[in-house]
Amino acid sequence: MRSSEAYLRGMELQRHLVPSFREYPFHLPAVQHLNKLNFHPKVTYIAGENGMGKSTLMEAIAVAWGFNPEGGTINFSFSTQSTHSRLHEYIRLIRSPYRPRDGFFFRAESYYNVATNIDDMDREGGFGPPIRDSYGGKSLHEQSHGESFFAAFAHRFGGRGLYILDEPEAALSPFRQMAMLARIHELVGQQSQFIIATHSPIVMAYPEATIYYLTPDGIETRTLEETDHYIVMKRFLGDKDGMLRQLFGD
Repeated sequence: MRSSEAYLRGMELQRHLVPSFREYPFHLPAVQHLNKLNFHPKVTYIAGENGMGKSTLMEAIAVAWGFNPEGGTINFSFSTQSTHSRLHEYIRLIRSPYRPRDGFFFRAESYYNVATNIDDMDREGGFGPPIRDSYGGKSLHEQSHGESFFAAFAHRFGGRGLYILDEPEAALSPFRQMAMLARIHELVGQQSQFIIATHSPIVMAYPEATIYYLTPDGIETRTLEETDHYIVMKRFLGDKDGMLRQLFGD
């Protein structure tokens, strides 16, 4: 897709409405330094160390779009525990005239709850074909953790969609992460747009993507090779013994 055809062009923090940048979630580095982010029409990554606020930012974008805070499609309305922040009330999404046909908020930490809700709805019936059919025809709870994660990418994502993914690599082997990257490319070719928070240099490797790197001092645009994730992994694989000696103080 061209930039003008992206479903979600960007987001802005309405800073003048924020009550205090000393309170949660506004004290998080991702929020403190946030003004506006422009999203790539194909793939945008949100990266950075733990504690920077990546998941909080992803949640706010997803909820502002209309997704359930715990994940799933626009049609999922279940709630196991209301723990999401109010950040979505203070951001403005910059939408295009184009509307996606499909969409999904994939959140690794609450994907178990999505799987449970699917099983519950299938037991209740009355929704047409079983919902699990859209995930490969098998309950997500009857698959391994990694298999259930990959089932959403392989089967549920249907193209012409906006897909917001928070740490999708959490249960995936390196091989599966590469398979996921290939699936992303396939879906991009079907007019899909991705916004992804990840720690994986493999998942982060989509060509020409925008990478926003969150630091305590602000939000930077980096290449894959400039991210700490890539640098540390490359150093470790290139000199494992040296890195272990340094870590162990030998």
